[in-house]
Amino acid sequence: MEQMHWQPSRQSATPLHVQITQYIRDKIIGGEWPVGTRIPSQRKLAEAFNVNRSTIVTALDELTAAGMLEGCKGGGTRVINHTWGALAATPPTNWEAYVKSGIHRPNLPAVQEINRAEFHPGIIRLGTGELSPDLLPQQEMSALLHRVAERISHLGYGEPMGDPLLRELLADRLQQLGIAASPSSVLIVSGALQALHLISVGLLEQGSTVLVERPSYLYSIPVFQSAGMKLRGVPMDRDGIRADLAGAYARQYKASLLYTIPTFHNPSGTIMSEKRRSELMDVSEASGLPIIEDDVYRELWLDAPPIRPLKAQDRTGNILYVGSLSKTISPGLRIGWISGPQPVLERLADIKMQSDYGSSALSQQVAAEWLISGMYEQHVQQVRKQLRERRAAMLNSLDKYFTEIASWNVPAGGFYIWLKLHAPLSARTLFDQALRQHILINPGHLYDREANQYIRLSYAFASIQEMESSLARLAAIIKSVSP
Repeated sequence: MEQMHWQPSRQSATPLHVQITQYIRDKIIGGEWPVGTRIPSQRKLAEAFNVNRSTIVTALDELTAAGMLEGCKGGGTRVINHTWGALAATPPTNWEAYVKSGIHRPNLPAVQEINRAEFHPGIIRLGTGELSPDLLPQQEMSALLHRVAERISHLGYGEPMGDPLLRELLADRLQQLGIAASPSSVLIVSGALQALHLISVGLLEQGSTVLVERPSYLYSIPVFQSAGMKLRGVPMDRDGIRADLAGAYARQYKASLLYTIPTFHNPSGTIMSEKRRSELMDVSEASGLPIIEDDVYRELWLDAPPIRPLKAQDRTGNILYVGSLSKTISPGLRIGWISGPQPVLERLADIKMQSDYGSSALSQQVAAEWLISGMYEQHVQQVRKQLRERRAAMLNSLDKYFTEIASWNVPAGGFYIWLKLHAPLSARTLFDQALRQHILINPGHLYDREANQYIRLSYAFASIQEMESSLARLAAIIKSVSP
């Protein structure tokens, strides 16, 4: 259910519970909350409306007595609308049944809760995987948009593969990384997530098995599962995914492909070693196992430029290489790319045209201007500088408050620190306790069902002051709930 922005008026002569009753009644009668909708808990409603819980109880009791709500055996309250008017007329459409019938799986409940909480006033986002608004190039983007507007080439649909100039610029950058690429082997997509969606529906059969690192970002999004795929986790160590196990799992589960983030891994921050990359390439070539290389964090190195991509070692066309501008310039630009064999990209381009008729032509022209003007490199250098300072601040706070209760890695780039708590805790309890103090964390079980002792921290979003204050409070919370 959506975040509620309405608030009862304390200046009104109408009692608060009556205002809330009317608000919920209007939602039901107007069809916004159809039959079967589960409404938020009493506690969440009280927080949303900034009233006492007893006020909410009174309002819900009146709506229950009126036949519009009922308590469920499994907990919670749902809309039923057994009012006389509803009984006398044709029963309303049961949209809840339609919602449950959709083939695309919903986000995990915890992910949905995080997505909503990110926009609550006063929330400190300690796990958000994007740059802070302070690090986004607002002024530069404004100036660049004016420049592009003066010589914009077209506002219509673009080519299926994407803007020719942008593909040429990206092919040049890929060649600098050692990747054999031409404009015809680059497909523009609306972010890396769309790349994964296109691959799942355009290249794989339902029921296929996809190997992923464990932990993995993919466990937190249902993109492959919604297309009918099964995920199998392959353990990692300090050098990255276990290549020996990847080969064994590929044979055991008849895997169709492997997904990996070898550089500044999400969530662990690991960099796959050069030796491990060679071993994984050997497994791929020997078994014919295709690899999706997600390399969206590559530009965000903080200590030294990272090892060349897996794709740079690809001599058989086994690797689909995915990149994006979302982590460096702006997630709102929605520009990413896939590099791989031409027949594969032509297939994905055809699927893409069926779904959105091509990525935004305007965004692509803006992205090309970023790259051709030299502004991109200047901006990324500034981002690296700011991230170094933020990483240092987070590590300093961890040293100060977490030494006795947790251990962690020191990432060489990217956004994340994979914090391991010494004592096993209830992820739900910790999440709720932190959120009550306006601290939003990403629990480890989102990335691996068994990683309940982990938290994914990000130094990219919250300010240094927010990080320091919230980490001190988070440490206190962990100590208070530890067995």
